[in-house]
Amino acid sequence: MGEQPIFSSRAHVFQIDPSTKKNWVPTSKHAVTVSYFYDSTRTVYRIISLDGSKAIINSTITPNMTFTKTSHKFGQWADSRANTVYGLGFSSEAHLSKFADKFAEFKEAARLAKERSQEKMELTSSPSQESATGDLQSPVTPENINGTNERVTPDAPFNTESRAEINAVPFPHSSSSITKHWEAELAALKGNNAKLTAALLESTANVKQWKQQLAAYQDEAERLHRRVTELECVSGQTAGAKTQKTELNQTIEELEAELKAREEELENLKQEVEKASQLQTQKDSLAQKLQETERRNVELESQLLDLEQRLENSELESHSFRKSLRSLLQLLDGKIFELSELRDSLAKLMEEDSS
Repeated sequence: MGEQPIFSSRAHVFQIDPSTKKNWVPTSKHAVTVSYFYDSTRTVYRIISLDGSKAIINSTITPNMTFTKTSHKFGQWADSRANTVYGLGFSSEAHLSKFADKFAEFKEAARLAKERSQEKMELTSSPSQESATGDLQSPVTPENINGTNERVTPDAPFNTESRAEINAVPFPHSSSSITKHWEAELAALKGNNAKLTAALLESTANVKQWKQQLAAYQDEAERLHRRVTELECVSGQTAGAKTQKTELNQTIEELEAELKAREEELENLKQEVEKASQLQTQKDSLAQKLQETERRNVELESQLLDLEQRLENSELESHSFRKSLRSLLQLLDGKIFELSELRDSLAKLMEEDSS
């Protein structure tokens, strides 16, 4: 089967500064996929990471390597063949621990493979030095490594938690607060929409690729079945034909098992696409609610302006009424004073008449 990925994780990649041997130099602008690969033909484990089409890590695991955790989210190891030290910044301590456990596991497997190789050479009495081609590293394409982007640094905590729900807030007392609140919600919806779109595109691409692989496996299985039938007719009961038939049947069983595994992966992808569609529906519903709230906000602003205008008119009318009332009171005081004088005059006249 050649070299295949056996474990992958997401991390920021760093290398030690060759001049100072102290400072870390980032080799990736964002979090990339870091994978363990196993070459069954040469019994070699490698750590490989690509940034686009550029290989930023290509390190063969040897028994004398050690992976060291320097913090709860950062780890490193030295590669004497590459003459450098690699550093990985993970999004959580659990991811770092899992990667370190795999490193120890594959390091032990490399040690056992080396011991078996030495024992085999001793038994056959034909010792030979490890050829230079044993260290050649086969090419890896970006299609072997998949993942999503994250942003971390070795000196700061790695946080990949994303906003999962909309927090409830009390109804604001002003229209500007409502607008700011829903603008923030709209920005969050746009971000979620971009993530959903990217996930759907990636899922669609994987589905197409796996469909092509499934079709190729089916064609290969049918070809092998026809070959088995031809061999049975031609070779009869010869030992060679039986051996070849057994091998072909075994190959067919392996292909069928891999075909079944691919079908299960395809079914899982379909479920993920359905979940993404549900999230898209929720996003559309929230967007509709946002539009309705904005429309209601405009109506409230219009009502507020109308009330302010009516209040201003009422204040003007009240001021005018108070002014008129003061004038009327002054006039009434004058009339009352005149009536009082008239009363006094009439009283004097009556007293004069009686005398």
